[in-house]
Amino acid sequence: MVLFVAVGVAVLRAPAGGVEPVARVDAPAAATAAGDGAPAGSDAPPAAAGGAAADGEGEAAPGPGAAAAGTPDGVVVHVVGQVAAPGLVTVATDARVADALDAAGGATPDADLAALNLARTVTDGEQIHVPRPGEAVAAPPPASPGAAATGGGGAGGAVVDLNAADAAALDTLPGIGPVLAERIVAWRDENGPFTAVDELGEVSGIGPAVLEDVRDLVRV
Repeated sequence: MVLFVAVGVAVLRAPAGGVEPVARVDAPAAATAAGDGAPAGSDAPPAAAGGAAADGEGEAAPGPGAAAAGTPDGVVVHVVGQVAAPGLVTVATDARVADALDAAGGATPDADLAALNLARTVTDGEQIHVPRPGEAVAAPPPASPGAAATGGGGAGGAVVDLNAADAAALDTLPGIGPVLAERIVAWRDENGPFTAVDELGEVSGIGPAVLEDVRDLVRV
């Protein structure tokens, strides 16, 4: 009888004493789950951060290359003479003489802009000389075949007839821009045909230097 009572007491105490062993079994299970990548594990955030850092580096790499590819092309022109800041300037590939002058700080009050064709497209490596009134102006570089065909004037080497040429043909002569070309046509309309090349000197804006530059390129 006493034996049965002792056994019963032992059985009743076993569950209370068994709680701690169960707790010791659960802890390793949780650790194992964390090691397998469970959300409660402490190793999960570093793995996610590492993945984010790798993605960030992959997106940043194309940046410098993309910026370099977006740089526009241009041409380099040497602007000298009567401009505020003579020197080398870089302008767009389709820039005109007027754009090159603006890039060099603009023309000075002493500049004779009528001696230049401000609407002419510049070419890479050319020099643009902005003269004073009466100062000689070098002939512009040869135009492309398409431009020469369109202009139809003396830039291609043909002699221009002062009494038959229109403003577009006169514009191709060295030192004769669109303004002077229109003045030549207006003078011809008011005074009749030219009788001598020297009569070009009577056109407003044409000085001795310009006259000498075109003397061998025109006829009457």
